Amino acid sequence: MKRMRMALDWTANTNHSGFYVAQKKGFYEEQDLEVELLTPDMDDYALTPAKKVELEMAELALCPFESIISYNTKMQKFHAVAIASIFREDISAIVALKDSGINSPKDLDGKVYASYNARYEDGIVKQMIKNDGGVGALELVNPKKLGIWETLLSGKYDATWIFMNWEGVHATSRKIALNTFKMADYAIPYGYSPVIMAGKNSVHSHESMYRSFLKATKKGFLYAMHNPDYAVDSIKPFLAKGDKDIDLMESQKFSNRYYGDETNWGILDKEEVKAFLNWLYETKLETAQLQYQDLVFEGLL
Repeated sequence: MKRMRMALDWTANTNHSGFYVAQKKGFYEEQDLEVELLTPDMDDYALTPAKKVELEMAELALCPFESIISYNTKMQKFHAVAIASIFREDISAIVALKDSGINSPKDLDGKVYASYNARYEDGIVKQMIKNDGGVGALELVNPKKLGIWETLLSGKYDATWIFMNWEGVHATSRKIALNTFKMADYAIPYGYSPVIMAGKNSVHSHESMYRSFLKATKKGFLYAMHNPDYAVDSIKPFLAKGDKDIDLMESQKFSNRYYGDETNWGILDKEEVKAFLNWLYETKLETAQLQYQDLVFEGLL
């Protein structure tokens, strides 16, 4: 069997349902693959998932599409490519506690934002504030990544970026009210997140292996969509201690609406990718004129 290591972007959650289902159902074994799922709590996020691919500590990573852009434009370029997307559209948001007085992005001026320190993240949030009529005068802090959500809930910091299908559901489970600000509502054509990343040279050298991985993974996500009980049971044993009180079924049902279907799961639409790239150029968050084909490896799905 061929061994593949998949570096996940977070502790086990419903963004990962298809991977855990594919493992449990034996879909990877059917493709002659042994897949190891690596979670960032193993090293307290000392290295990002994408960095693990660059360092050949993993063959695959789950990351925002911005990471693909970033790795192709940094000083020591690594030719990263997206080979699939988990969701058909953006299901993330900037959030603040309901009782914080932050009722729209412009209210974040002068407030403290808990950042994941991703390359374009802070610029995107500042531009959202400006698009809402604010100045973009945001105070930035970089707590430990795996503890950022708790810093918001405790009131230590004012806002952060979350997935609505996970932390959003988590907040509802805890009866914590949030104000949520989606990129699309403030003229930001935000890209796909998360995507499955790989090194382009590795994909070229082992194309059939990556195709087999995606075949099994797609099967896993679509199975999760049609069998949410099984998906919940597949993830539950791997949950972090702080996630035990989340309504897993609600989270899975939320996620199911965005997977797509047999015809389009995983596919990154060219026009949507171009729109996000053009927005980055227009706002001067990026200057390298990359094209869709530089960032997305087609033909594996």
